[in-house]
Amino acid sequence: MAIMANSYAPNLLYRFLVRWLVCGLGLWIAAGLLGDERITYDGRIGVIIIGGLLLAIINAVIKPIVVILSLPAILFTLGLFMIVINGLMVMLASAIYSPLHVSSIWSAMLAGVVIGLVNYLVTAILEDR
Repeated sequence: MAIMANSYAPNLLYRFLVRWLVCGLGLWIAAGLLGDERITYDGRIGVIIIGGLLLAIINAVIKPIVVILSLPAILFTLGLFMIVINGLMVMLASAIYSPLHVSSIWSAMLAGVVIGLVNYLVTAILEDR
């Protein structure tokens, strides 16, 4: 049993580090695509790194609870409500960490879509290995 627990911990840490990387990379790409008037990070990479970490923590802790509570809306919209949930998670990260500023829920939803696409691409690349 102890061997299985020890081998699981590095895998969990690896998955969280990948999630952190994906969130940071997605934020950076979304900020580049949407422009400074929608997502601002003062041009500092540290803001993106900390914002990505915060977003990864929010997605690991708060997002599953929100998804379970909004399951009827997700099912009714055939999953499209997940875009709103992703946007709300980006807005929450922006509200908690003030150097990262997202101007509106629409910008946050677009950033959530970009982060989701980056997540899909990175996961596809890593699973091919």
